[in-house]
Amino acid sequence: MADELNLKASPGESGALAPLPPDVLIIVPVRNTVLFPSLVLPITLGRPKSVAAAQQAVRDQRQIGILLQRAADVDDPSPIDMHRMGTVANIVRYITAPDGTNHVVCQGEQRFQIVEYLSGWPFLVARVLRIPEPDTKTPEIEARFVNLKAQTLEAIQLLPQVPQELLAAIQSIEAPSELADLATAYMDVKPDEKQEILETVDITARMDKVSRQLSHRIEVLRLSQEIGKQTKAALDERQREVLLREQMAAIQRQLGEGEEGKAAEIAELDAAIAKAGMPKEVEDQARKELRRLQKMPEAAGEYGMVRTYLDWLIELPWALPEEKPIDINEARRILDEDHFGLDKIKKRIIEYLAVRKLSPQGKAPILCFVGPPGVGKTSLGQSIARAMSRKFVRVSLGGVHDEAEIRGHRRTYIGALPGNIIQAIRKAGSRDCVMMLDEIDKLGAGIQGDPGAALLEVLDPEQNNTFRDNYLAVPFDLSRVVFLTTANMLDTIPGPLRDRMEIISLSGYTADEKLQIAKRYLVRRQLDANGLKSDQVEIGEDVLREIIANYTREAGVRGLERQIGQVLRNAAVRIAEGGAGPIRISKQDVVEILGPPRFESEVAMRVSVPGVATGLAWTPVGGDILFIEATRTPGAGKLILTGQLGDVMKESAQAALSIVKNRAVALGIDPNRFEKSDIHIHVPAGATPKDGPSAGVAMFMALVSLMTDRTIRSDTAMTGEISLRGLVLPVGGIKEKVVAAHSAGIKRVMLPARNRRDYDDIPETARKEIEFIWLERVEEAVVNALEPKSAADKTAAPQLVGAEA
Repeated sequence: MADELNLKASPGESGALAPLPPDVLIIVPVRNTVLFPSLVLPITLGRPKSVAAAQQAVRDQRQIGILLQRAADVDDPSPIDMHRMGTVANIVRYITAPDGTNHVVCQGEQRFQIVEYLSGWPFLVARVLRIPEPDTKTPEIEARFVNLKAQTLEAIQLLPQVPQELLAAIQSIEAPSELADLATAYMDVKPDEKQEILETVDITARMDKVSRQLSHRIEVLRLSQEIGKQTKAALDERQREVLLREQMAAIQRQLGEGEEGKAAEIAELDAAIAKAGMPKEVEDQARKELRRLQKMPEAAGEYGMVRTYLDWLIELPWALPEEKPIDINEARRILDEDHFGLDKIKKRIIEYLAVRKLSPQGKAPILCFVGPPGVGKTSLGQSIARAMSRKFVRVSLGGVHDEAEIRGHRRTYIGALPGNIIQAIRKAGSRDCVMMLDEIDKLGAGIQGDPGAALLEVLDPEQNNTFRDNYLAVPFDLSRVVFLTTANMLDTIPGPLRDRMEIISLSGYTADEKLQIAKRYLVRRQLDANGLKSDQVEIGEDVLREIIANYTREAGVRGLERQIGQVLRNAAVRIAEGGAGPIRISKQDVVEILGPPRFESEVAMRVSVPGVATGLAWTPVGGDILFIEATRTPGAGKLILTGQLGDVMKESAQAALSIVKNRAVALGIDPNRFEKSDIHIHVPAGATPKDGPSAGVAMFMALVSLMTDRTIRSDTAMTGEISLRGLVLPVGGIKEKVVAAHSAGIKRVMLPARNRRDYDDIPETARKEIEFIWLERVEEAVVNALEPKSAADKTAAPQLVGAEA
């Protein structure tokens, strides 16, 4: 064999592997193939490990173990991917084809079971237990053997073009185990079913399993043969269809699923339609479809479509459930229990519930919760459902760009279904559920239509009482559904859709609010999630404040919850290792677990030189602080703007420079410096696009600081649009900006005087700890923001009051 294979070890290779013990077997994993004892089977070796294993077995003249892997798609199976029982095989021949592929012809010898896998070889090697074939012969086994041989011969004869040698081989078999293995090997069954028979060592049980498989196979072969004969005799496609229907009807009669079964099904559907409480128009449509179904043969392609349509009509909640009274005090308790803070939001929700209580049939507004991620928009909807004692369902609209997702597909399409609105109502099982349309600002539009336009009817109380889904093709009353929507930003919501909703804004949480939320909800939730009890771990306020201040920078609390979870998982590991409780988490532990602080206050460092101002910005995820940096270099008076600024922000910088030039003398600036210098304004985080007019005051102050060589106070931030007359104009996002300033350690905030109307929206904690300076003109910003001059400079300080553009 070695000469034929021409397998030679390379120098030093033959001694590289330790010799295998006698009870150890080289394992060759195979896909979709089961080798039985006494059978000869060719196997293609495609994996390098399998090739190496077979070649090593040939060199050592050893047997191999053929073992089926559990999943055929695993390219490099490990012991856990393999079955535990296989077949010991002799390599009859090893062939290397001209195309480089390797093949072995194996003959099975006996079953084996894996005892343990051994390491140290470049292929799978295992210590095995060889299982001898039972040779017990009883009258019961002999009877089973005779029956099994008859079944095997019958199944083989039903196969086309069977060689006579195979029939003779089966006739000559005298051992029951050999016959069972041979019959299984030639059966067209799944590899897992063959493996099950291979693992059945008891000969009686093995023959019973093979006999059952053969019986089923003989029935299938007979039916196929009969259908093939009759179909061949048919003259055209119509005759073949009629023949097949007759055969199917005969099979159904034998199974007890004939006309009686269909009549019972029609009667059941008729009773369900009567019980569903449908409106007259819908019931007429349902009974029309039921009559069509009754006349239609069950094998018709449209039968399943009509049956599915009737199931949808029957399962939808057409009848209005009994109205449950709303307890306002209980609703207030639920809102306080589920959410901390959000007093104005809770007040509006209580008003909403009070109106629903006094006027159940009235058309209530559709509330849209707008705010950054993680501030509790979706959970507010769940609390409203609890307070109203109604079912809650959520429909995610993020990324939806097909109108059919809202209105459904027409029944002419295969696989058509109703839209998400009707599907959610069926899931809730109630027509007066609370339905939250999540992420409504992330709707898309494509060639399949505009889902935002489809929502106009859904969210219009004047129209949604006759909402018509394309699949149902009958009106469905949505007027009793309480619709709530959520969004991160309003800009991307179409105007007509936004006009149908009442906007309720949720801003970010302050540090104190986050602390209370963490103490009341997040710590308890993470303790449960990590299998801990409150008496096993102690996490104090100082630790929570440390995590909030130095390891999170967000409007919501999702990141905070993740950090708390990471800290508690560390404690869980210590307890699982046998540590004594309770474990107290300290600030030092936080640094060791979470690493060095990820966020720190850069304000003092960034404004320590002239030309740097701290601005405030609004983002879709909350407010943020923004640094405006200005410098000058010798040049010809050019203005250079960098930091990926939008057109509006560039115009603000140009307006700020014009105001500074116009007031140069009043500010104590030599006008000639502008002609001899290039001014460069940069807004850091250059990879982030920035736009909007609200940085006008900060840009003006950065230029004044630069040209007067005076620094801006490090505890002061500012926002506001400016005009060429020096007026400070109002801007949006005041609440989010002030919360961001408070989180960053800012003590003074300069805001446009016309934004005083937004003062009540600012959280009380921020109002108490921040000094607010209201600006009418830019001169007031200069007086309040610049650091005092030295004593020598104060004598020459310019008079700013009365300066005009």
